[in-house]
Amino acid sequence: MQTYILMTKLSPDFLSQMKDREKLGRNWLEQVKGKCPEVKFIAHYAILGQFDFLDIYEAPNEEVAAKVSMISQANGAFHAESLPAIPYKRFLKLADEI
Repeated sequence: MQTYILMTKLSPDFLSQMKDREKLGRNWLEQVKGKCPEVKFIAHYAILGQFDFLDIYEAPNEEVAAKVSMISQANGAFHAESLPAIPYKRFLKLADEI
């Protein structure tokens, strides 16, 4: 399984619904689990800065990762971006090959 980082920025409409954030987040997670049962979530963070949330998850391929991003956008994300992540030791091995 490949590791991905999902960076999510909520739309302004959803920022005004902070009191419902837990319910909305749970609904999003249920949709991901229903449509992408092979996805395994590792961590979920609310963050300060350009994005509102950061999720680390594993998926079998980029098509499933794209579905996770699309489900996020369908549930109020203004921007959702899944980025592949390479373990640091593997990155160092790749650098040695150059």
